[in-house]
Amino acid sequence: MLSPEVYALLVKATLETLHMVAVSGALGTLAGLPLGVLLAVTGRGELLQNLAFNRVAGVVVNVTRSTPFIILVVAIIPFTRLVAGTSIGTAAAIVPLTVAAIPFIARIVEGAVREVDRGLIEAAQAMGATPFQIIVKVLLPEALPAIALGLTLAVVSLIGYSAMVGAVGGGGLGDLGIRYGYQRFLPEVMLAVVIVLVVLVQLVQSTGDRIARRVNKRNPTS
Repeated sequence: MLSPEVYALLVKATLETLHMVAVSGALGTLAGLPLGVLLAVTGRGELLQNLAFNRVAGVVVNVTRSTPFIILVVAIIPFTRLVAGTSIGTAAAIVPLTVAAIPFIARIVEGAVREVDRGLIEAAQAMGATPFQIIVKVLLPEALPAIALGLTLAVVSLIGYSAMVGAVGGGGLGDLGIRYGYQRFLPEVMLAVVIVLVVLVQLVQSTGDRIARRVNKRNPTS
């Protein structure tokens, strides 16, 4: 049974985690979505072929994605201090979470856009549509269900990452679990943190699945 003090800390940590995930997810989507579209349409033989940009952007995305998150958090501490004014706390944790989310979301969007039937693109070109019109009216609408599922996966990953930043003073549920569950030998606190994280993941996954079904124009039940 949790004491009132620990229960209050659990509520506070949950709100901090939700704040970190919501802000980093929103910022990551704002940057990752257009980057993913650009990666998809600037490849060889694509609408806006630009191999130089595609290769450079691809390398940057791959390097960031291949860096373990906990190492990324430490490696960009100077940048975090520059942006947030500090390297600890919830505000600081949002910086590495966003940096990790951008390339992850970009690859998800790139894959979703590349899966769109090329026949639709060719039909739009035959009708005289510009590349921008094709992107906005063909590629994105057709890729929307896959993008919705991909963003759901990204948010679930961010929930896990937000727990990891607790190891370096990032606040949230991870910090609570480490300080109270591990360092103070309170297994009930650790169990409560795990349960809350599982519930959050389940809620996000079910919501994302529901949204993906609704935006899927090929789903007769949507």
